[in-house]
Amino acid sequence: MALHPDRLFPVEPEVRAIARRLYDVVAGLKIISPHGHTEPVWYAQDRAFPDPAALFITPDHYATRMLYSQGVRLEDLGVRRRDGSGTAPDGRSIWRLFAKHFHLFAGTPTRLWFEHSLEAVFGITERLGPANADALYDRIAEAIATPQLRPRALYDKFGIEVIATTDGALDDLAHHDAVRSSGWHGRVVPTYRPDAVVDAEALGFVENVGKLLALTGESATWTGYLNAHRARRAFFKARGATATDHGHATARTENLSPGDAASLFEKVLSGKAGPAEAEAFRGQMLTEMARMSQEDGLVMQIHPGSYRNHNPSLFANFGPDKGADIPKATDYVRALKPLLDAVGNDSSLTIILFTLDETAYSRELAPLAGHYPALRLGPAWWFFDSPEGMRRFRETTTETCGFYNTVGFNDDTRAYLSIPARHDMARRVDCAYLAQLVADHRLDEEEAHDLARELAYGLAKRAYRL
Repeated sequence: MALHPDRLFPVEPEVRAIARRLYDVVAGLKIISPHGHTEPVWYAQDRAFPDPAALFITPDHYATRMLYSQGVRLEDLGVRRRDGSGTAPDGRSIWRLFAKHFHLFAGTPTRLWFEHSLEAVFGITERLGPANADALYDRIAEAIATPQLRPRALYDKFGIEVIATTDGALDDLAHHDAVRSSGWHGRVVPTYRPDAVVDAEALGFVENVGKLLALTGESATWTGYLNAHRARRAFFKARGATATDHGHATARTENLSPGDAASLFEKVLSGKAGPAEAEAFRGQMLTEMARMSQEDGLVMQIHPGSYRNHNPSLFANFGPDKGADIPKATDYVRALKPLLDAVGNDSSLTIILFTLDETAYSRELAPLAGHYPALRLGPAWWFFDSPEGMRRFRETTTETCGFYNTVGFNDDTRAYLSIPARHDMARRVDCAYLAQLVADHRLDEEEAHDLARELAYGLAKRAYRL
């Protein structure tokens, strides 16, 4: 079951040969991971991961949602219920259950990521199944207990140059401070994610805003609220942050007058705002955050288009981020116009747009990113972080916005061991795409070599100011 060296490369021999040569240029480049969800405590404390199931299965919603769709209970995969009820199964039981259902992942990127991790990190080339589940579990458990597979050692093994975490606006960033004061050479930076104090429909919004104001010593006014965000952004930036992140349901933006914005803030802070007012406030805050990025230089990421917690009973029992978020159609042309009218022509500002609506690539996103100096187009993301999704991304955007209005690749993962696997997949797909352009005589091969390096490393490093 050893990974095939030509996986994801074109079938045609001539084009495959070009793809191999391009891949040889980028395979060993350092990893820039500018947007992800690994835990800063891993790098701060540098403790061994507890067991193979906790490392590979329980925290990975790509894995748990597939098994859930086939009738496997989340409790049996180690996912905790909100009320704390039930007995958590041991890691070996979870692993055996995963092995029993591993055939469900045939043809999916999850299997490619998983098998890449087994081979690259543990030297395992057997395909997981019920017959070898215990043997592989024991082999992985023994390995992760060693110092060579603790988080900081893996950072070096994976060839990571810098990795960003995603952190709430109220986070004290104590683990980031611990990393910075430890003397370790690794670069782990926070990312400012203010959704909990921007989304008036979020659970605990009013209380969270109160904490934000108390934390910064600001008043409960529109001006005080904006200044509180500025103070927290400065706090994050002082600890290495180069970006903010905004995960709204839509891409709607607003550009209200100061008086109207203040009135809207008073309404949402009263707890009496309806859905329309909450949506307008989120839209206004995207524009305000863009203006703040003009001031402090933080790169702005907008991740709209997910219908969060589509399964209400699952959300009630297990909470958010359990695999029940579903992509939906998203408008960008009209939704972003107020923000772009205000800041879109500022070439010193970087706003990176992501989508879960692939139909928007060629119709809206590539034309927008191919025109406005402030805009860049983020890579295929989440449900489309796959070979097919990456190919479609390149095919539908390059003709309009080129390569240099995109930002390379980011892994957007909580699964630490999958980081090199995800970057390797992206590098292979991009080399395959570039090889076809060379074979079609649309690029010179030397030019394609330069582009391959940019897509794998340079674009992300520059776009995120790393």
